[in-house]
Amino acid sequence: MTHEETAIQNFMTGYNCAQSVFLAFAPDLGLSEDLALRLSSSFGGGMGRLREVCGAVSGILMAAGVLYGYTSPTDDEAKAAHYALVQDLAGRFRDLHGAILCRDLLGKTGAESPVPEARTAAYYAQRPCARFVGDAARILEEYMAVHPPKPL
Repeated sequence: MTHEETAIQNFMTGYNCAQSVFLAFAPDLGLSEDLALRLSSSFGGGMGRLREVCGAVSGILMAAGVLYGYTSPTDDEAKAAHYALVQDLAGRFRDLHGAILCRDLLGKTGAESPVPEARTAAYYAQRPCARFVGDAARILEEYMAVHPPKPL
């Protein structure tokens, strides 16, 4: 199964967008399922339903940090290269969907109640989020195919 398919399946199981994407890459990241889910749990709903950066985008950026990130606070070249990657991945998502902010993608105005909506058939039918998590995962998977990640 591809990362895209896994991310969509994760979302349809009930995980938030960030969890759905990040969990799809957990084996590549050397992370347990539990740790991957905990690390990404705050970023669903555009960061706790604040409707900021889309959770699917946050998920691939967190995975990119593990796979390609820098560790030295003084290595400005590595930092710049990583930020260029972040901008590239987010830009690819924006090119597909016109935005990277959850509120813009969903037509929301801003922060909402912290209580998540029930995951019903109607919820899934009206939400484009399954497409967003699949596209985000595919973007990172395609990048990884051309740019093998650093060894963990």
